[in-house]
This record gives sequence, C-alpha cells and structure tokens, in this order.
Amino acid sequence: MPKVTTQSPADGAAPALARRGELEGWTVDHVEFREPVDGAAAMAGLPGGCSCPHWGYVLRGRMAFRFADHEEVFEAGDVFHLPPGHVPRIAAGTEIVQFSPTAQLRAFERAVAAAAEDRPG
Repeated sequence: MPKVTTQSPADGAAPALARRGELEGWTVDHVEFREPVDGAAAMAGLPGGCSCPHWGYVLRGRMAFRFADHEEVFEAGDVFHLPPGHVPRIAAGTEIVQFSPTAQLRAFERAVAAAAEDRPG
C-alpha cells in the first residue's frame, strides 16, 4: 500500500520543504515552512482564493487563513478543515500535514500557474 512519510523525498524549494504523495485520490503533503508565506500574491487574479478544500494537522507553528467574511487561525496541536475560498498566511517554522482531494488540488495548482504567467514582470 502506498504511503507518505517524513522520510519521503522532499522538494526543498524555498520557502518550504515539502514531501508529497498520493493515496487513492488524495494528496498528502508534509510541509515545513522555512520562511513566512502570504498567499495573497500567488492568488492574485484568482477570484475567491484557493478553490480546493484541505484537512490537516499543525505539528508546530501558526497559520492564518483569510476568508471573504472572517479569518481563522490554527496553531500547533490544531486539526483544521479549510473549505474553498481561503488565502493563507503562514509563519516561518510552521510544520503541517495536509490532505487534499487530488483532482481539485491539481486544478487549483494549474490556475495559480496560469495566473502567474499572465501577470506582468
């Protein structure tokens, strides 16, 4: 049976060290954020923020998610669910395990890449 562990190969591109695997239609990410992340710039041009839901656990650190009408904060020890429509702000030193429906995650990642190509500069 496939698995993702903290020993899985990592994509070490700044600002995060990420390990990713797929398990029966779900993408599992174990991410250690080396630098603060504000998703507003990456999601510029995407109406409504991230279109993919996520479930997960914060191992250490702090993350905040802006929605159209409120903000949610999660810290070490918190289990989270993020419905579509969120924009992340993640503190350096935060470590999470996150589960996302693979098809929705890939569609969102394609939209982010396309929006980045359309931005000047």
